[in-house]
Amino acid sequence: MKIMDIFRKECIIEELKAKTKRDVLAELSGVIRSGDGTISQELVVNTLLEREKLGSTGIGDGIAIPHAKLADIDELIVSFGRSRQGVEFDSMDGKPANLFFLLLAPENTTGLHLKALAKISKMLKDSAFRKKLIEAKSKDELYVIIADKDDVT
Repeated sequence: MKIMDIFRKECIIEELKAKTKRDVLAELSGVIRSGDGTISQELVVNTLLEREKLGSTGIGDGIAIPHAKLADIDELIVSFGRSRQGVEFDSMDGKPANLFFLLLAPENTTGLHLKALAKISKMLKDSAFRKKLIEAKSKDELYVIIADKDDVT
């Protein structure tokens, strides 16, 4: 699976303003659009918060991959945000998260959803990749870094 097949540059937030988990989810949800543009930000945030109740998607090493399934969409959707100062996200290692990939999937696409999560997780295991994302100077640079990593992972 190629993340770049479902990822658009306009879904990148170079520096998140959010200071809380809910606000991160709202900010990341605010830049996504479904095919017809009718996705409800409130529905997305509430669905993601329900998923967080099952266990935090803050996986440690400054990474969070909030994800959920929605009936209202018909394709995988990804957004990315960075917070250099970090946001408390109930991460497994107890440290704030800096890099956020939000993934939304249609309710009936378990296989694709899991493949996308696995691919994003694999990309983020590379500490050099995480460092490049933190140090990137622009949205364009972030996009290129993610695209380049997607090609080799």
